Amino acid sequence: MAVADTLALLDWKRRVFDLYAAVRAIQPEPGWELWRDTRDELFRSHPQSPLPAERRAAFEGIEYWPYDPDARVLAALEDVEAQPQPIESSGTEPILFRPFARASFELGAEQLSLDVAWLWAYGGGAFLSFRDATSGTESYGGGRYLLDTVKGADLGEDDGRLVLDFNFAYNPSCSYDPGWVCPLAPPANRLPVAVEAGERYTA
Repeated sequence: MAVADTLALLDWKRRVFDLYAAVRAIQPEPGWELWRDTRDELFRSHPQSPLPAERRAAFEGIEYWPYDPDARVLAALEDVEAQPQPIESSGTEPILFRPFARASFELGAEQLSLDVAWLWAYGGGAFLSFRDATSGTESYGGGRYLLDTVKGADLGEDDGRLVLDFNFAYNPSCSYDPGWVCPLAPPANRLPVAVEAGERYTA
């Protein structure tokens, strides 16, 4: 990467880290509105936008389901002992993650759980992606992200439980441009329910 591109990427990451810090400091629905507005601005104008340059001028905003307060849950974490595992990516090579916790929660009267994994690379980072019954139709087929601390996406915890707010579920960069390489949701994180919250997908 050229120096200018690297500096732009660093600026993108700083802005996303700052955005999630601001979201954690306010109430969930105003935080979601701030998150939406800021993401739209970054996608429209930032040089590291996942949108190809030719699509930015016509960009009118990311599409979401309406805010649902019941889509915000607190997940109890249980230790998982596992070796690093290759997770399918949108590129030609898988990406290594080590599942370290199972997050259990109730959503829509259903008892569900998702694996939380650690990126098996220098510095690491917590990561949680999922697929659900909307994947491939109303949401991106490769899954959506809830937690990606390498990129700053982190809503924190509450009394030892992980905050999972599906209103903040978002599509990976590769859903906008195949030039980006992204980890996809692993088989263990395929939910049997339709999660009608968060970012939608329009091909």
